[in-house]
Amino acid sequence: MTAKISHADVEVGTELPARTFPVTRATLVQYAGASGDFNPIHWNERFAKEVGLPDVIAHGMFTMAEAIRVVTDWVGDPGAVLEYGVRFIRPVVVPDDDQGAIIEVSGKVAAKLDDHTVRVDLTATSAGQKVLGMSRAVVRLG
Repeated sequence: MTAKISHADVEVGTELPARTFPVTRATLVQYAGASGDFNPIHWNERFAKEVGLPDVIAHGMFTMAEAIRVVTDWVGDPGAVLEYGVRFIRPVVVPDDDQGAIIEVSGKVAAKLDDHTVRVDLTATSAGQKVLGMSRAVVRLG
């Protein structure tokens, strides 16, 4: 599958469609089962608080995966993502209620790197605070 967006049609500053991703305790249980990461900070409120966290937190890799969906949805091909990295700044705290947490992600083309690739910078927040820093992807466009 090739990217649906042409490099010629994209300029620095192009904004990607923003997305919001709900995260509940059930989401964390599902992710733990899929990833094999059963660290109790992701499901045991008592343990999370004992180690200094405000509550149960989402897996960092889950948060990272949700953020890159903004890019893969935009470009139309997950294989077009050549590089992706983040710094984990704050955890996504997931309360034990019907709402859980929301991860809000936006992205912008920050640089055209060559004839076929761009760098996209992402911003991911939860509860009004940035949760990922230096969140960048290099994407090959059609």
